[in-house]
Amino acid sequence: MNPRTYLLGGLLIGVASCAGPSPGTGLVREAIAQNDIHPSASRDTVRQQNLAGSRRTAIVEAAGRIGPSVVSLHIASRRQVAQRGPWDFFFVPRTSRQVVESYGTGFVLRADGIIVTNQHVVSGAETITVSLPDNTEVEGTLLGEDPTTDIAIVRISRTDLPVPPLGTSSDLMIGEWVIALGNPYTYLLGNTEPTVTAGVVSATGRNLLPTNDQPGLYLDMIQTDAAINPGNSGGPLANALGEVVGLASSIFTSGGGSIGLGFAIPIERVRRVADDIIRNGWVRRVWTGLDVAGATAMRDWKSQGGVTVTRVATDGPADRAGMAARGVLLEANGRTLRNYLDWEAVKLDLHVGDPITLRYRTPGGIQTARLITGDLPSVSAAKVSVLKGLEVVTITPAVQAERGLRSSTGALIFRVTLEVAQSTGLLEGDVIIAINRTTVSDASEVAALLEDLRRGQPFRITFERNGQYTFTDLQFR
Repeated sequence: MNPRTYLLGGLLIGVASCAGPSPGTGLVREAIAQNDIHPSASRDTVRQQNLAGSRRTAIVEAAGRIGPSVVSLHIASRRQVAQRGPWDFFFVPRTSRQVVESYGTGFVLRADGIIVTNQHVVSGAETITVSLPDNTEVEGTLLGEDPTTDIAIVRISRTDLPVPPLGTSSDLMIGEWVIALGNPYTYLLGNTEPTVTAGVVSATGRNLLPTNDQPGLYLDMIQTDAAINPGNSGGPLANALGEVVGLASSIFTSGGGSIGLGFAIPIERVRRVADDIIRNGWVRRVWTGLDVAGATAMRDWKSQGGVTVTRVATDGPADRAGMAARGVLLEANGRTLRNYLDWEAVKLDLHVGDPITLRYRTPGGIQTARLITGDLPSVSAAKVSVLKGLEVVTITPAVQAERGLRSSTGALIFRVTLEVAQSTGLLEGDVIIAINRTTVSDASEVAALLEDLRRGQPFRITFERNGQYTFTDLQFR
């Protein structure tokens, strides 16, 4: 029998029978017949050529296509650090801001200097230094970030950057080869050439339960056993064709390193969020006007057969579609809903104005509704600027329903600058309900009360955060 050649997992392997001509004879004849080598060449020469060819696997080719577009990010930020002393029991501890350095990965999305990475990589960045594969360093500007999807866009003043081919995650097969490219510990290695790890697609459509310190929604994620280590965050995940199918984002680990449980954001979501950030500077998120049972109802799926609707906002999209509370959502746009994460995953990838076709169960039987998504009420509400660092909106029933707030009156902090957040402790999403002893009924009152305060005068802001009421004592310098 003639030897046979098989392509297994991107590796070229020759298999020969025990009987018949000596190994390599057939390959020599075939090579001579195709005029690849001179007839006088030895079998060793042919064998070496075939071995050399077998080294250039699909993984090697894919890494060569993607590698030139991978960049390293050096982030410098400042964080508040409390200065402890013997009088802390009596006085609020003083704080100082210390420089903290961190590193991550990104890849070129557009040739005109647009780079995509994870939001958690650039969170709080004061400076961003981008190291390109040609070993040059340029300053980057944060164009926009979206904590919900953990995606951020950085712009650099460069043109003609190499852009990797973008594929699709919708046809990924469990078990197919993928590679992760990134720059783990690049500050220790002294060069910017990306490292490559290989593995397979372990699963698709993975929803990760949020934790207390995790602002992002990691939904419909690609799971892979390709090693993703510290510093890899923001790098591309590519298939064996050399097409980017995801953005490496997170790992499950007990010791800080890879244990074969890595996750990547689907490239379709990356492109949609990037388009919004490039066009608007922020992401327009859809509003459906209905709330569903959350994490506490995760175990109810088998008994309920779906996701229970807990609230429908008056005159919201769901209300206009004829829906009411206590129904059970079964499907959304053809996707089976097992828990609230499935429902959030559907919304996360929709544009404002997109329709959602719902199948849901009521005491009267199975119903179908078609609702048209709208802008979030807090986005479309009138904004009031306060002290050049805060934007607040008045709490309305729609805003209260959108954010799941306890407070029915007050002013929601819609946007806050990093400087104001660090100096006051106030965050986006907080609801100001009182200044000193004066209850706040709307956004304009917040502006009026703060502007009446004198320099050096202490004051107290009472606010709601994550369903809890607290306060902060401040004074204007």
